[in-house]
Amino acid sequence: MRRFFYILLLFFFQPSSVWCQKSEPYKLIASIIGDVVDFTVDNLDNVYVITSSDQLKKYNTNGDSVAIFNNVKRFGKISTIDVSNPLKVLLYYKDFSTIVMLDRLLTVRNTIDLRQQNIFQVNAIGQSYDNNIWLYDEGDSKLKKIDDAGKVLLETPDFRLLFNEAPHIKNIYDQDGFVYLYDPAQDVFVFDYYGALRNKILITGWQDFKVAGKFIFGINDDTLHRYEINTFRLDEEKLPIPLKNSLKVNFTSSRLYSMKKDLLEIYSLH
Repeated sequence: MRRFFYILLLFFFQPSSVWCQKSEPYKLIASIIGDVVDFTVDNLDNVYVITSSDQLKKYNTNGDSVAIFNNVKRFGKISTIDVSNPLKVLLYYKDFSTIVMLDRLLTVRNTIDLRQQNIFQVNAIGQSYDNNIWLYDEGDSKLKKIDDAGKVLLETPDFRLLFNEAPHIKNIYDQDGFVYLYDPAQDVFVFDYYGALRNKILITGWQDFKVAGKFIFGINDDTLHRYEINTFRLDEEKLPIPLKNSLKVNFTSSRLYSMKKDLLEIYSLH
């Protein structure tokens, strides 16, 4: 089987008909050592690290610290971070039902108190293609899109009328004309931009779930998974050595990230 991450690199930079294989498709280029309990990456290979005290630190492509958001006393514990748009970082604080918007230097631009919109039970948010915000309101069992003022622009029918059991959404991704909602205990639910259910993908139990381009990625036990949305093809591969004992992994078109205890390793794909 061709190496999983080299295939990922080819997907972003080569025609789909071109395939080849390298003996070492990844190389350690930087490490972030210290207090790291969670992280994510944007499409420019900036890294956003959450510490045990809920500081948010931004590192550039070389692993150098460039910005810090430290307003933890006001907002509490970060539940979700979305960096789909590096110029508009979204932080969600579930305990306060509050979304905080930061600019590229992690300065607060805006806050949305969802309680003022009578939205009280949200576990997942995501940036929308038109620079608004998707969220799943578990109280109403609806996918909703809101603007920067918190006004509801669109909402789906009640999920309890669509499904036998209302899902508990953990991840939301807006990608190529569709919105992907993931419940690890059920499926991937695919909606169009008008709020209509278009498909269900039978993927359960994946960790580090991510929708990128035409693929869905994830990990289950010691196996990497790549699901091709258009062809329904599923590729699987055992975790390569750099990912062994990882607490979390992530990837972009050119890099692979592996979080371990007090350590974040950054690998280039070449």
